[in-house]
Amino acid sequence: MMKDIPLVWPSFAYPAVLFGLLLPALLLAWVWANRWVVPSRRVVLPLDRARARGGWWWWVILALAESVPPLLLAMAILILAGPQRNGPPQEKRSVTNILFTVDISGSMTATYGDGTRYDASMKAIDAFLDFRKGDAFGLTFFGSAHVHWCPITTDPSAIKCAPPFMRPETAPDAFGGTDISKAIRACRKELAQKDEGDRMILLITDGFDFDVDTNEADLTRELLADNVTLFCVIAGGYEPQASMVNICRASGGDAFSAEDPDVLRSVFKKIDGMKQAKITPTIADTVDYYEPFALAGAVLLLIGTVAMYGLRYTPW
Repeated sequence: MMKDIPLVWPSFAYPAVLFGLLLPALLLAWVWANRWVVPSRRVVLPLDRARARGGWWWWVILALAESVPPLLLAMAILILAGPQRNGPPQEKRSVTNILFTVDISGSMTATYGDGTRYDASMKAIDAFLDFRKGDAFGLTFFGSAHVHWCPITTDPSAIKCAPPFMRPETAPDAFGGTDISKAIRACRKELAQKDEGDRMILLITDGFDFDVDTNEADLTRELLADNVTLFCVIAGGYEPQASMVNICRASGGDAFSAEDPDVLRSVFKKIDGMKQAKITPTIADTVDYYEPFALAGAVLLLIGTVAMYGLRYTPW
């Protein structure tokens, strides 16, 4: 089914070529003026003892037929001028910089579903990467210390390959504790370096940090200053501490408890729905607009071909 061609007045990539339209205009003027000034041009049928008969409608039909070549030339000039129009409105997906922050303290080795809390956390992150296309992701591991394992990038392959290398069972002794407040501050600084897009920390832990209670006001102020949204997921079924809930909600995020891996995955999907990607309109691109001129040229060519079979002046 042929698409409707919108009636849009085009602009031209090479407007100087349009001066060439003077030639078909002069040809059209010559065709019509010649028929008006020289009325003796009549179509004579070679019939014995027949009088030549004429009429204004034959005059108009023949003049229109002779106007086809100049009009074809005009269409060719318009096409050579490069007609253009604005394309359909475009939309751009604003990137969200998401920094996964995973607890690798010893308690993350506790049984959780068919594996450990660490295993379930990394599997949930892997699934989140699959349905959150178009964003930028980074990965930080923390305990008492922290390490930015994967910088924030739109290529999440390094995150997918990370689970075997920083397991709680093999992590250095410096990662034995659960210093959540330091991890949040370190991730906030990492995200603050990103000038484009939203910023989000998705922290997964199974522990508590009393320093979060002490630093609640400071952490909230720092996250708000850098426009960082904090989500916290407690793997293991424990309720998140009240200060963590307050910080998350003040930043625009929330804190959740996941008693098993299925709930953990559903929490990740809920977070995706709460923090959806932003779509911003952009300036429409200029696209070629040959269709109406090519169609008009094809119609004129067909009319001219038909006219050559009889609609022409024959000076017998």
